Amino acid sequence: MGLIVQKYGGSSVADGERVKNVANRVTECYNAGNSVVVVVSAQGDTTDDLIAKAMELNENPSKREMDILMSSGEQISMSLLAIAIERLGFPVVSLTGWQAGVETTSAAGNARIKKIDTERLKRELDKKKIVIVAGFQGIDKYDNITTLGRGGSDTSAVALAAALHADKCEIYTDVDGVYTADPRIVKTAKKLDAITYDEMLELASLGANVLHNRSVEMAKKYNVKLEVKSSFERIDGTIVKAAIDVEKMLIRGVTRDNDVAKIALIGLADEPGVAFRVFSLLAKEGINVDVILQSIGRSNTKDISFTVTKGNMKRALEILEANKSELGANEIVHNDEMSKVSIVGAGMASNAGVASTMFEALFDAGINIHMISTSEIKVSVLIDQKDAEKAVIAIHDKFGI
Repeated sequence: MGLIVQKYGGSSVADGERVKNVANRVTECYNAGNSVVVVVSAQGDTTDDLIAKAMELNENPSKREMDILMSSGEQISMSLLAIAIERLGFPVVSLTGWQAGVETTSAAGNARIKKIDTERLKRELDKKKIVIVAGFQGIDKYDNITTLGRGGSDTSAVALAAALHADKCEIYTDVDGVYTADPRIVKTAKKLDAITYDEMLELASLGANVLHNRSVEMAKKYNVKLEVKSSFERIDGTIVKAAIDVEKMLIRGVTRDNDVAKIALIGLADEPGVAFRVFSLLAKEGINVDVILQSIGRSNTKDISFTVTKGNMKRALEILEANKSELGANEIVHNDEMSKVSIVGAGMASNAGVASTMFEALFDAGINIHMISTSEIKVSVLIDQKDAEKAVIAIHDKFGI
């Protein structure tokens, strides 16, 4: 018995029957003697529908108003779940992000949690109530409602678990755990019993759509025990924790990220400060750069290639074109038909030949590599998007995971 934080994603509360299913699971946990805090996402495609409604009225709405609109989806879910739990005869209260004490930065659309005032939450728990909290949202110092970015309900749940010193944070979704690859692509993918925070963070950052990467960062920082579970099947999920035995499996997962665009600046001056000028321009606009490749200088020039998300490509190109003369680039080219395929595993650091095995798998499959990025626990390659699924299958089969 203890304090359990549960998070249910949009597919888990998509309609009335699924809300009833969640209500049953929550009350079972409560009946077992636990204090329960539940975080919910918006139902199904609600967030996309709200965005579409806004675009019908104004193609460039303010971020503040969009945050207020988008936060309503989670508020609908929390109220419906509380109503379903009331029908079962249990004490329950639903709270918006600001009512739950979630204080954030003022970065509308992508705010970060600064702190959580747990007074209201503890007061409701002391009354033996099940507490339902709208995920993905908080309030800034100017009393504006803010949202945490896509996947932010995971971060809400982990933050609440950390602030309340919960015994466990359970993330319920439409999959039953973390797999070695997307089981919709790789039929032989295996579910992992456990995975480290670092491995999960890499997988989340590299396209595995199971946990929001910021939620994993927070879980690691505050040592929150996470478990990814199915909201539809009553089976064990995948535990995310500090350390596990990795001797038997070097590679924990293979991921694919299609949200990648490559930009290349051709014919830059081969002199100090050029890379700084390029990337400082993008940094000022808040554009994150991922994989970077600089060519060997020839004839006093060099080329710099890098990747951004597809959503940032247009703005990045506008900035670079506007400063093309100052940067001294002869040409700026781009390609948004790319994918980043990665392997992740803490065991890679102490085992030679992992990267070469990956490259051999791609060679055998006839797949060309455009760029490579490595760290102690991951190797990523940039390839043509049309080859991405074939690459994931080939790599997964090559390592036999």
